[in-house]
Amino acid sequence: MRRIDGDRRRRQDLADAVSEHRARLLPWTTGDGKSCLLSTDSTGGYVSRLADETEAAQLALAEEVLKEAREVLGDSLSTYTNVRYAGIRLADCLTDVLRVAESRGLRLPEPDAGEGGGDAPALSAEAFG
Repeated sequence: MRRIDGDRRRRQDLADAVSEHRARLLPWTTGDGKSCLLSTDSTGGYVSRLADETEAAQLALAEEVLKEAREVLGDSLSTYTNVRYAGIRLADCLTDVLRVAESRGLRLPEPDAGEGGGDAPALSAEAFG
C-alpha cells in the first residue's frame, strides 16, 4: 500500500509542477509501462473524451470477463487451460479497473478542511443502502 501511495503522490507532484490545475491520469500507459498524464484546463477536449470512452469500454469489458470467468470457475469440468486463461484475463481487467478508479479518485475535489475533519466519510453508511 505504501508503494501505491508513493506512486500516486509522485504523479500528483508531477501534475502540480506542470500546471496550476490537476492533471488527469489516462487509462493507458506508454510502451514501456509508464503512466500517461493529461494536463488541460478543459474536461471536454478530444483526449479527455477519448479517455472517458476508453474507461467506459474497459469497465464494460471487465464486466463481461467477470461473467465468463465465473462460468469457467463454476464448472468443475473446466480445463486447466480455460481456468488459466480466465485468470489472465481477470488480472488484465483488474489492472485496467484499478487505473480507472485511481484516475477518478485523483479527480475528486479536495474536501474542505472545515467539513468533518478531512478523514471522515462525506456520507454515512446508511446513505448507500
